[in-house]
Amino acid sequence: MITTEPIPVAPATLTIDLGALAANWRLLHERAAPAECAAVVKADAYGIGIEPAVRTLWAAGCRTFFVAHVSEAKRVKAEAPAATVYVLNGLLPGSAASYLAPELHPVLGSLDEIAEWAAFCVAAGGPRPAAIHVDTGMNRLGLSAKELGELAAGPLIRDFEPALLMSHLVAAEDPADPISAKQIAAFEAARSILPGVPASLANCSGLFLPGRPVHDLARPGYALYGGNPTPGRPNPMRPVVRLEARIVQVREIGPGERVGYNGRWSAPSPRRLATISVGYADGYPRSAGGTDEAAAAGIDRGAALVGGTLCPFVGAVSMDLIVLDVTEAPAKAARRGGTAVLIGDALDLDEVGRRAGTIGYEILTGLGRRYERRYSPMA
Repeated sequence: MITTEPIPVAPATLTIDLGALAANWRLLHERAAPAECAAVVKADAYGIGIEPAVRTLWAAGCRTFFVAHVSEAKRVKAEAPAATVYVLNGLLPGSAASYLAPELHPVLGSLDEIAEWAAFCVAAGGPRPAAIHVDTGMNRLGLSAKELGELAAGPLIRDFEPALLMSHLVAAEDPADPISAKQIAAFEAARSILPGVPASLANCSGLFLPGRPVHDLARPGYALYGGNPTPGRPNPMRPVVRLEARIVQVREIGPGERVGYNGRWSAPSPRRLATISVGYADGYPRSAGGTDEAAAAGIDRGAALVGGTLCPFVGAVSMDLIVLDVTEAPAKAARRGGTAVLIGDALDLDEVGRRAGTIGYEILTGLGRRYERRYSPMA
């Protein structure tokens, strides 16, 4: 009999729960209150797609967004024309005009950037909004306290509109790290130099620090997408992404047989293996591959859930393929066409990152474009 049912041909399915995204923003919004809660949607909204993320967050009530590049900001504005959009990575030389339409706000982190933006505003007919980034300990972007004082005392501050004073927390996910208290104190000192300018310091984890340094605007990112802002404690966020791959082949191997490029994993006993059509070209880190050395040292490497059973990766993660040891998995699940869960259930973003020797942020932002993407609507 010929069936008309669609046959799935993508190697794996990435399901994105937009209802969970909205719920996560609302939870963070409540923690930030009475301050405003923005959303960081850089890196294609951490891999889930700027357009659906912005539509969802705008409908949930978010009105301010942060991105890394002008190209991302224009995508946000296309979905939410009335949104306030800040571009985090500064002002490249000669790029000021690209912020004019559709009215983007640069985040200025040096006196050179501020001088160029101020000159552009004068030439364009009047002050235009921008954020001022002050460095409080990251030593990456931002004005020093001395430079901020020079700015406040000089003429440039009158040529543009300081719409936001911001800094970035170094280690907010670790409440025991004293750097956060030092940064909060440094940021308060910076605020006293520019009184009256709205202020923003708290990221996701900052919203969970004692005292919650939210000021006027919080800037959550990773937690919106299901990452844990409180490592070592239960995750208060709902999972947003789920990645499932189809098994393309199952085989039996004997003791001592090796698997994958360079044969870095060998079977300790007769094993049953399943191959899935996902690899590092799909954003799954090569570092997650299973090796004899890691096994001997008791080090966890990548794994998938097959029929609810945790099945470790064996051998290298290839460009397009990963091999799983499914010996302990139910035979009815570990079969050609069966499903292997790569992200979801017990394998949340942070656990997947840990097993790959990286962080959940990298897993999330590296999600590949070959997956079939399924967006579940807001509830």
